[in-house]
Amino acid sequence: MEIEARVKERATQWLSSGFDKETRDRVSYLIENDPKELSESFYRDLEFGTGGLRGIMGVGTNRMNHYTVGMATQGLANYLLKQYGNSEIKIAVAYDCRNNNTVFAETVASVMSANGIRVFLFDDLRPTPELSFAIRYLGCQSGIVITASHNPKEYNGYKVYWEDGGQIIAPHDKGIIEEVRKISGPSEVMFEKRDELITMIGQVVDAAYIESVKSLSLSPEIIARYCDMTIVYTPIHGTGVHLAPLALKAFGFTNIIGVEEQNVISGNFPTVHSPNPEEPAALDLAIRKAMACGASLVMATDPDADRVGIAVRNKDNEFVLLNGNQAASLLIYYVTRLWKEKGKLKGNEFIVKTIVTTELLARIAEKSGIKYYDVLTGFKYIADIIERMKGKEVFIAGGEESYGYLVGDAVRDKDAIGACCMIAETAAWASSHGKSLYDLLQEIYVEFGYFKESLVSLTRKGREGVEEIAAMMESFRKRTPTHIAGIKINVVKDYQASVSYNIETNTQSTIDLPTSDVIQFFLEDGSKITVRPSGTEPKIKFYFGLKGTLRSVNDFEALEKEMDLKLNKIKSFLNL
Repeated sequence: MEIEARVKERATQWLSSGFDKETRDRVSYLIENDPKELSESFYRDLEFGTGGLRGIMGVGTNRMNHYTVGMATQGLANYLLKQYGNSEIKIAVAYDCRNNNTVFAETVASVMSANGIRVFLFDDLRPTPELSFAIRYLGCQSGIVITASHNPKEYNGYKVYWEDGGQIIAPHDKGIIEEVRKISGPSEVMFEKRDELITMIGQVVDAAYIESVKSLSLSPEIIARYCDMTIVYTPIHGTGVHLAPLALKAFGFTNIIGVEEQNVISGNFPTVHSPNPEEPAALDLAIRKAMACGASLVMATDPDADRVGIAVRNKDNEFVLLNGNQAASLLIYYVTRLWKEKGKLKGNEFIVKTIVTTELLARIAEKSGIKYYDVLTGFKYIADIIERMKGKEVFIAGGEESYGYLVGDAVRDKDAIGACCMIAETAAWASSHGKSLYDLLQEIYVEFGYFKESLVSLTRKGREGVEEIAAMMESFRKRTPTHIAGIKINVVKDYQASVSYNIETNTQSTIDLPTSDVIQFFLEDGSKITVRPSGTEPKIKFYFGLKGTLRSVNDFEALEKEMDLKLNKIKSFLNL
């Protein structure tokens, strides 16, 4: 395979003395032996997107490494200096269990301090939500967490937060991107750290964070009665290993069983193919442990502990996995109901969900007289609503289908530590009413309507994959169907064009959200289908939300089978 001239030119620049010997040796090897990997590593710059960086680790301009992380950090430092001028600038830095995370975190600390910015660096791995909490707790202007969340072990990432504790959005995201793009190479990066500007942090912030999580509890008296409820928890080799059990115990739960094999902190994730709580196999070991010890609840957090997956026992006493929509529905149903029962609702409360998340959350809010907001996919948009409504409306809870939930506003990102505690409290509350979480979910479906959700992700890796995903989205826009599996489409929403087309009335309206590469089809039976490229992985995602009516919990299994057949027909129609 002939190496493209541009790729070779870019790679040759990495053979100069400005790069360390290990990097130079690896680039030489790729030039001589692996032209395909060389092309993937150098055909473009690793894009600093609206949330930061995420990519495969390795040498090259399109890889996560000391130099690309340094360049991104220099660009961010330049933006912070422009925004805040001569005033003291502070930034919090955290990292999870990923390989090279301490290297990248130290690179960030070095570059920021070299630019005169005070750095609060966690002394060991910490959950992403604690980084969000620490920004406001320490009065920082920004924050960075080194994590690739649930991506495969080859990946790492770099999330940027602003002073409100939320991930960056407009106009700061575009401003930072502009400054990062101005950095043409590592020679423009100030790598020489200033130790006097770096402060190590840890237990003090931990204690404050756990105290804020503990304050979320709505039923301490019920927890006291069910404190010995057996809970199996696994961090899947990640950052929840210490703080999740500590937070659950602070809530009052005393019988937390760990999964020893997965309590081992490792960026190689040796017991799972993917450290993603959305993947059923990631919870296998925890479910086996729960069956052995008689637990009724299993919870698993991803490597940076911002997302949580759960398993509960069904009527046959077998464990079933709940998807992110179901878990969010249980959690938000419980929180909103308790707010109402305790007289906490004053008429200005709200919840938030993303456009791909179940409409069941909207029904729960409406019936309780609580406002709800729809936002684009990404918890940063939930954080933005919370910040914009501060002082005017009261945020209760929010959630997204990808297993991210937030109760209260002390954290401005999805928070698996707090969610674990509140899910456990929901289970205790259900037990106090003689129900399991599985029972409670079915009763919610009877009261508010049945919603069947599913997600299909198609992975398309590398340079060709990016082009193929773009072509698929373009095809949906140019050749929009009028029916899907025989069901008429009533409305099409194109978030990239910011237009909603009502096919029935032949009218259109403006979508009042930021533009995004998303297309939604609303069917005449109340179902919703969404197509979008992933912002963090080489995937295109198809979200299905089917609507049905459950008249009695006794009809649940029959309706499930009916909806499964309908879902399979729709997937087949779309060649999925």
